[in-house]
Amino acid sequence: MKVAVIYTSTTPELIEMINDQLKTQLSGKELIIQSYQDPSILQEVIDNGYPTHGCARRLMNMYEQAVKDGADILLNVCSSVGDIAKLAKPLYEMTGVKFVRMDEEMAMQAVCAGKRIGIIATLPTALEPTKRLVQDCADSLGRKIDIVDALAEGAFGLDQEQFKKMLIATGAKVKDKVDALVFAQGSMSYAEEDVSKALGVPVFSSIKYGIADVKKAADSLE
Repeated sequence: MKVAVIYTSTTPELIEMINDQLKTQLSGKELIIQSYQDPSILQEVIDNGYPTHGCARRLMNMYEQAVKDGADILLNVCSSVGDIAKLAKPLYEMTGVKFVRMDEEMAMQAVCAGKRIGIIATLPTALEPTKRLVQDCADSLGRKIDIVDALAEGAFGLDQEQFKKMLIATGAKVKDKVDALVFAQGSMSYAEEDVSKALGVPVFSSIKYGIADVKKAADSLE
């Protein structure tokens, strides 16, 4: 079973959490994890405020290379390119390659948790695609929701403790307006427990849900 993890940018914590959870969830399977990274994609998205044609092409090139390398499952990690992943998923699955958006099941679970959903992001480019994803999930379930923005400006690139403090401060501004908080980026996942405990609000982050989706995909291929 070969899982290709598609990154546009990484942190050591992000890679470690994804690899550890893949190995745990897919224990007992002959698992090969192959990582593909192109940090220029995220930087170009940030510089332009949206995924350019060039970003889309380079991301698709990574998907294609992973498939050529024998990937059974593609795991798209970056939420800033979520709109591209949304379009790519049905195309790859038509060819027999499983495609998992790491944040999709997270968004679905958050919608089930309450009507008022706060979305915390450290980048505006991650905030908008995640809002669209959460709304798509609500629409698919026939639920009416209210989405509250919570942008943690300046948090991107901070060390772990400063990062957590900024997420807590950002969440505190909206906690009374929401039933649940969603972390827009997988790299935020390690702070989920601390933020939830500090604010007294359920917090949804993507890695555990994304990896669970990978396991479902892997089981379906056997």
